[in-house]
This record gives sequence, C-alpha cells and structure tokens, in this order.
Amino acid sequence: MTRSNMKQRLAEIILEKSFQYRDNPPFTLSSGKTSNYYFNCKTTTMDPEGMYLIGNVIFDMLADADISAAGGLTLGADPIANALSFISYQKKKPIKSFVVRKDVKGHGTKKAVEGNVTTGDRVVIIEDVITTGGSAITAIEAAREAGLVVDRVVALVDREEGGIENIKKHVDRVDAVLTRSEIMNLYKKRK
Repeated sequence: MTRSNMKQRLAEIILEKSFQYRDNPPFTLSSGKTSNYYFNCKTTTMDPEGMYLIGNVIFDMLADADISAAGGLTLGADPIANALSFISYQKKKPIKSFVVRKDVKGHGTKKAVEGNVTTGDRVVIIEDVITTGGSAITAIEAAREAGLVVDRVVALVDREEGGIENIKKHVDRVDAVLTRSEIMNLYKKRK
C-alpha cells in the first residue's frame, strides 16, 4: 500500500471513528472555543488498523529527519508515538517513544519527560489534533527543559485554526498528516 493510499484509508477511519459534526449545541474544545465539529482521535489512534497506518505514514514523513525519539503531551500523543516506534523498529530505523506528563508527580524521579531519552537526543513532538497549538508548545518546552533537541512537530490532524502558526514561534517545522479541510471534503462527499 502506498503512502497516499495509507493516508486516504486513515482519513476514512478518522471520519468513521473520530469525527463528529453537529449544529446545536456546538462542542467545547480544550482551548475553551466552541465548534460544530470535533475530532476525538483516540478512537483511531488506539485502533489496530489506525495504529498501523499512523505509524507507517508518520515514519515516511520523517524520512528526512535525523531523530532518535518521538513523543508529546500525554494522552493524545502516546499511541501515535508508540505506533511510530513499533513501525520504525520493523523498518530497521528505530525511533524511541517518550511521554510528556501534564503534571509532574510529587514522588519518584519527578520528571516531566518519561521514556528512554537522554540529554541531547533529537526528537519530534507528536500531537493528535492541533487547534491553538497549546499542547504541542507545552511539550516542546518540557522536552527542551529535559535537554532534548526538538527537530519538528508532527500532528495527525490540523484543525487549521492558527495552531501551526503559534507552534512555529517555537520550532521551525510543523507538519500534519491530515487537515480539517481534507476531512470535511471527505465528509461532504459521503453525506
């Protein structure tokens, strides 16, 4: 299956499992904004076929990246980073995964970043859905505090609401597997 075919199939799964649209009442997003559409990508990122496709598509997107690990703010980034890590091992170019905690524990090592990463590692920050970019920015800051070098951000879906522009104030490159426009076009075709 080509990357284009995988991306198309992934869009179909997101539309089927993770996308919702309603006129009234609108959804309240984590940013506090309201919207007529909502992406709950966990139902795709935790699906076996979804994980397989996500891991492969993002692995291909990172072909030019010199990175050793991928991760982001828990919980949205976790299954994506793990899918990428698994596929990367199969393709003999291992990329480790890591987690950025939302709240640092008050016991143990008290680390914000957990995983098999060390100071100086080049990493990609993973995001499930970009709206304002706040979660990705939080993950970038935590990764840098842990001594990691952030190469770029990769998101599963960009809602096209200015989040990429906000993130680019912190890192030069931000890529999305799919955009809201692509999903909405597929939604309209199916309706």
